[in-house]
This record gives sequence, C-alpha cells and structure tokens, in this order.
Amino acid sequence: MDSTLVTVGLPVGLAVIMLGLGLSLTPADFRRVAQAPKAVVVALTCQILVLPLVAFGLVLLFDLPPLLAVGFMILAASPGGSTANLYSHLFHGDVALNISLTAINSLIAVVTLPVVTNLALGFFVGEDDGIGLQFGKLVQVFAIVLIPVAVGMLVRSRAVEFAARMNRPVRIASVILLVLIVAGAVYGERETLLDYVAEVGLIAIAFCAISLSVGYAVPRLLGLGEAQAIASSFEIGIHNATLAIAMAVTVLQSTEMAVPPAIYGIVMFFVAAAFGVLFSRGGRVRDLEDQFSTQRESAV
Repeated sequence: MDSTLVTVGLPVGLAVIMLGLGLSLTPADFRRVAQAPKAVVVALTCQILVLPLVAFGLVLLFDLPPLLAVGFMILAASPGGSTANLYSHLFHGDVALNISLTAINSLIAVVTLPVVTNLALGFFVGEDDGIGLQFGKLVQVFAIVLIPVAVGMLVRSRAVEFAARMNRPVRIASVILLVLIVAGAVYGERETLLDYVAEVGLIAIAFCAISLSVGYAVPRLLGLGEAQAIASSFEIGIHNATLAIAMAVTVLQSTEMAVPPAIYGIVMFFVAAAFGVLFSRGGRVRDLEDQFSTQRESAV
C-alpha cells in the first residue's frame, strides 16, 4: 500500500470517522443503556463473544493462510460501524439502540480488539509478542478509537448547533473516506487481488450473512422486539472495517492482514441491504397477518 496513504491518509480518515461518531453522541446515549439493558447485553454478547467464535470456525473451515486468518479475526473483534445507524434508520430499526451499542462497543473494543488480535497472532502466526502484550501498541489502539470520539463529544457538549450542522457533512466525508481507504487497501494488493478475492470473497459474504442472522435471530428468540432485533442485526453485521484496516496496516504493519476487512467493507453494504429488504418484507407480511387476525376477531 502507498506509504502516504498509510502514514497520513489512513490515520486521518479513521480520525474523521471516529470524530463523526463523537459528534453524534451525548452522555444520554450511555444512560439509555439502563432503559434497555437486555437488548444491549444480548447484542454485545453476540458481538464480543459469538462473532469471534464464528469467524474462527469459518477461518478454519476455509483454511485461510495465517495472515489472512488474523485479518479476519481483527475484523470480527472490531465494533459496529456508524453506517449501521443509517441502515437501521432505513429499515425501521431502533436507531437509539444502535447509537448506544456503537458507543459502548467502541469503548469495549479498546480491550477486546487487542486481546482477540493477540490470540489470533499466537494461534495462526505463532507470535508470542502480539499486540496485547505491547504497551505502545495498546496506546495506539486507545488513541485510534477513543481520542477522536472524545473530541467529537466535547465539541457537541460545548457547541451543540455547530455539532448538529457538522454531523451530516462529517458522515458524508466518513463514507467517502471509507471507500477511499478500502480502495487503497485493495490497490495495495492489486497484483494478487484476484487470488485474495477467490480466497476471501466467499468467507466474507458468509461471515456477513451469519453476523446479520445471529444479530437478528438471537434477540428475537430471547423475546426482544422487531425494531431492536433489526438494530442489533445491523450493528453486529456492519463492522468498522476502517478500524480493522488501520489495526492491520498502521499497528501490525501488514497489508495482507488488511485484505479481509477491505473486502468485507465492500460486500457488507450489499449483503446488509439484502437483509434490510427481507426485514421490510417480513414486516409487511406480519402487518397483514395482524390486520387479518384483527378483522377475524371483530367478525366473531
């Protein structure tokens, strides 16, 4: 990958994305957890515990090369992306729950991301001095995730109107930067791109579909509402691919590890959109069933 993109573009792009997240957050988003603790706990359990296990199983099933395997584990441990909020809004999910989950998961990722990365390095690469055991790299993760978010929240608390005006432009810039970063990661491996797509493309689609399915099915099975399940699905299925790429390239200095999150960052938009359409159709069917049941009861 081009050195300018690595040293300047990637950190700046990620900072803008995390700053945009901070501009949309208030302390109330964290207090909201107390109002819906079950939904938050269920979604975070799926995100933090279930998804890394799913990714580990898929990596072994597809027999990925070590560096690509580590890249997928980094992706699985990354928090949900802010794009999940947009998808949740479009397909009638609980957006407030999405915002709370994104905020909390971004904080938890400061601990869980290094732990999962370190375990993956030890298992697949055989490195004992992984990221979780190096204080300097742990500080990098902290800085990448929390500082821009904290700055955004501080700006919002001091200048609410300015933060509101900047929220939309920063979100648009975040999407553009995400596309550029993913394109840069793919371009950096252009000579072997087709080989990587053949190796990683199918598992990326499978992992995204499983993530979205788990995020929806588990909350529904545990008695949560439709809107909360949709929010959970998108939060779990739409990962912060930019953070995973930044971890791979800037912290671990491996372009190859960045390939899985880069490819996932492309396919997740299409897979998530397909799931959103299914959610919408399912909702219309349930509405028709409810109307039919109501009319039948009225007739009786």
